[in-house]
Amino acid sequence: MGANNPASPPPAQPRGLFNSIKFFVLCHSLLQLSQLLVSGYMKSSISTIERRYGLSSQKSGLLAAFNEVGNTVLIVFVSFFGSRVHRPRFIGGGALLACMASLLIAMPHFLGGQYEYTKHISSSGDNSSGLCQSENTFLTSSSNQSCSKEESPAQQVVYPLLLLGQLLLGIAAVPIQPFGISYIDDYASKKNSPLYLGILLAVTSIGPAVGFITGSFMLRFYVDFDKLSKDQIELNHKDLRWVGAWWLGFLVAACLLFLTAMPYLFFPRIMPKEDEADDDESIPDSKQPQTNPLQELSILQFLKSFPRIALRTLRSPIYLLVVLAQVNLAALLAGLATFMAKFIERQFSQTVSFSTMMIGGVCIPLAVLGTVLGGVLMRRLNLSINSASKLCTAAILLGLFCSMPLLFIGCPTQKVAGVFPTRSDALSCSAGCRCPQEAFNPVCGSDGVEFRSPCHAGCMAMEMDTLNKAVNYTGCRCVGGLGYASPGTCGSGCSHLLLPFMVLIGLTAFVASFSQTPSYMMILRTVPAEDKSFAVGVQYMLFRVLAFMPGPVLYGSVIDTTCLLWGKKCGKQTSCLYFNLDIFRQRFLGLQLVFVCGGLLCFLLTVVVLRRRRGVQEPQAGCKGGYELVNGQKAPENYTSKETELMGIKT
Repeated sequence: MGANNPASPPPAQPRGLFNSIKFFVLCHSLLQLSQLLVSGYMKSSISTIERRYGLSSQKSGLLAAFNEVGNTVLIVFVSFFGSRVHRPRFIGGGALLACMASLLIAMPHFLGGQYEYTKHISSSGDNSSGLCQSENTFLTSSSNQSCSKEESPAQQVVYPLLLLGQLLLGIAAVPIQPFGISYIDDYASKKNSPLYLGILLAVTSIGPAVGFITGSFMLRFYVDFDKLSKDQIELNHKDLRWVGAWWLGFLVAACLLFLTAMPYLFFPRIMPKEDEADDDESIPDSKQPQTNPLQELSILQFLKSFPRIALRTLRSPIYLLVVLAQVNLAALLAGLATFMAKFIERQFSQTVSFSTMMIGGVCIPLAVLGTVLGGVLMRRLNLSINSASKLCTAAILLGLFCSMPLLFIGCPTQKVAGVFPTRSDALSCSAGCRCPQEAFNPVCGSDGVEFRSPCHAGCMAMEMDTLNKAVNYTGCRCVGGLGYASPGTCGSGCSHLLLPFMVLIGLTAFVASFSQTPSYMMILRTVPAEDKSFAVGVQYMLFRVLAFMPGPVLYGSVIDTTCLLWGKKCGKQTSCLYFNLDIFRQRFLGLQLVFVCGGLLCFLLTVVVLRRRRGVQEPQAGCKGGYELVNGQKAPENYTSKETELMGIKT
């Protein structure tokens, strides 16, 4: 028995929890779910953050895209470091950095005071604030107090803090995705590796959807529910001034990231192969980095060679056209993921939480399903490059037809006195009320016309309920008919059109996503074997630089041009209060059509180029189906590269 004791530890080591690649796959799935939850949650909360801190859509778009900056700058080094570093510890470090970034993003809520909105009654003895009055001494002093809070250092650092948090989130994501996939591919058996990578891909796909659904739940709570009692909260979900607890989800995500980061500190740098039969393959695996000449270069040599190899890769017309097509679709995706919830909220008079649920519960799952079915279709039919290009073209063309009717499904802009259809800062009927320019407490008149505040409606009195909340405004000089107004917006009055809109937008996402897998396979098949990993890396960078960074900013800038009335606070412009819904719909969805047409044009050009080169390329290919082209010694590397790129595309 004593002789067996020394021999017992070696067999037990591979069976240990942290020497099991299956346990690593479980940990990495949970980590990626947590990391992508933050990404999806940020996009679901962006319009709420915009309203809370008075940001324009352009600024909120920049905030949404800022995490791509750090990611884009540092992702090049992943190709250089490869397996030279302790990958599990780098992954754990990235997760801890993402945890800190999430806490940093939530910090402005705790640094600043309570959310101050117009007609926020701060004196319990004054129930007439916001009504038509001849003197506004109380309002002036209250406004001066709130302005002093706005100019405090804590408020001035809010936007820089949010940008810094997003920058750190992008940096944190750099080691998590590529290192995790390469680690699994190195130490999993050849039989199980595709299954594990498929699990990670599925988690990557549902991660942003979970983020949106989490946002929908968190935004139902009032932003200051931790500072106020339930009776002190005056606003409801349908109020245009409502701000949900946007910060709560980042705290939850920070806790999840911290918990999922801990196991990576205990995984070994080199793990035993999953199957004992594959132990002999550890030698070829250890030589894999040597087969890539980039791994033998110093970091300076690597950076010098990067532009040369990138230009050589971009000389391939098929590669360039497919990447440009994907860039168009990625820019479309980045903008819609950031602002589609805001579009639904404004266009169909829905709450923020409901609009967010529509994106996370309908659009994203349908797009994921389309991507999976596109891959199944390509595998079943064993499509060649030519057939794949035709499939991509047909999918985008069908998506274009599905999206065209969206331009005509929407709501007209509601009538707002002094704002739309004619712009006037002062109404003659309320000229003597001395309404403050910053007042924003929407009321709906009995004649169907909306007013910025009871003061602008010329209301002289209000009826209160048992909780001292206004239920009706009476004696309104600017309101026709019965002369009363009710709190809240009149709305656009066409919420019944939301169902056909969501059916069409979901169908468009489902059909267009059929092109995703075939387009990736076209890239892997049309570049030299030695450049495949690098080609996908270049594609990854182009996505970031040309789509994910400028996309949200471009969409935000377009949305800002449709604003009818900007909010004002302390003499400074804040977020938009009213949009021209017709122009909003035309420009927002029109920009979507521009990107779809751009992708369609690129795919059409690939069909033309391939048709002209068919006589030359088919003898060289020497196969009917393209899948044989990615077989051979480079197959695991190519698969890993493909999956790494897919992981980089975030919704």
